[in-house]
Amino acid sequence: MPVTEPAGYSYGPESLPEPGSGPWTMWRYRRLLPLGDGPIRYALPVGGTPLLGPAGLRARLGLPRLWLKDETWGPSASNKDRATALVIEAGLRAGAKTITTSSTGNAALATAIGAAAAALRAVIFVPIGCGAAKVELMRVFGADVVRVREGYRAAFDLSREAVARFGWLDRNTGVNPLTLEGKKTVAFEIWEQLGAAPEVVLVPVGDGPTLVGLAIGFRELAACGVIPAPPRLIGVQAAGCCPLVHAWSGRGGPPPPVLGTIADGIDVPEPSIGERAVAEVRAGGGAFVAVTDDEMVTAMGELASFAGIGAEAAGAAATAGLRVALAQGLVDPAETAVALVTGRELSASEGIAPPGRLLTVNADAPGLWAELAALGEARAVAR
Repeated sequence: MPVTEPAGYSYGPESLPEPGSGPWTMWRYRRLLPLGDGPIRYALPVGGTPLLGPAGLRARLGLPRLWLKDETWGPSASNKDRATALVIEAGLRAGAKTITTSSTGNAALATAIGAAAAALRAVIFVPIGCGAAKVELMRVFGADVVRVREGYRAAFDLSREAVARFGWLDRNTGVNPLTLEGKKTVAFEIWEQLGAAPEVVLVPVGDGPTLVGLAIGFRELAACGVIPAPPRLIGVQAAGCCPLVHAWSGRGGPPPPVLGTIADGIDVPEPSIGERAVAEVRAGGGAFVAVTDDEMVTAMGELASFAGIGAEAAGAAATAGLRVALAQGLVDPAETAVALVTGRELSASEGIAPPGRLLTVNADAPGLWAELAALGEARAVAR
């Protein structure tokens, strides 16, 4: 798939905010977001996450110019908040009432939280193996959760079919282009916080939109004339589910079998825009690497002990990938490197009765669509 340039914006330094001006949220870049005039209606603060240079972790890894982009500060404690915010903001302007998505966890939780704040109904499709704690938390925030026995791809297809049947707002990652537009603001923030572009950025990859969004953002910064060229991107996947590592390697043949991983946020056997993610990495001279569950657990401990950041396994994948990339010569110790920390676990307080409903379905079950339609109608009355 060819890498395409975004269109529709006027590029130049004037398209970017003055340093220190305006609120420190993703909306400071609205001249490079597909929004018209008018106030932002999305109520939750999103973006403006810190870029940290932890001395302890730098010394431990031998990377004196390492920075961590800590995306755990958002409402759902993950980088999924940016895409959710932009999709919902556009949906509110269009009169949306119900939002849907499919997810292995974090995008679903971000959608549930964002929908609650925006007074939207949320119907979320997850694979049957989605963690029980995350499912419970989605329901605490009022989302109706549909667990699909056939797995993530079937959950994705059902969510997309629900959009077509019922006209629901589509937050599915990589499908709605607004998800990429929201995620690109991470690149803008990294540039503004550093005062320059780094030489390399490491990012966890499941479906691929976070990496693609970064590529778009840095390319737009270059188009605005504020950086000479985008940095290299290194995508990090779990060794137990690494189809894009295989695709990037050029070895051909089927990808390795999916063995599973504790990193549910990147446990995606069929990435929605994986082909484009590989194309972006190739075009920028980057790479893909795989990390084991043990390496991610080690990185979780290092982030906590040497950087003061709590991260879940997928959120720590890029930090784990630093060691692999160094060993493979993909990162030079003297380079300015940024690793994204994309999420940490949230938990619900005990005793909260979740208002959201829970269904477990077969994707081809007779009467499924009538059941989903009735569920939506029931929730509309209940709210």
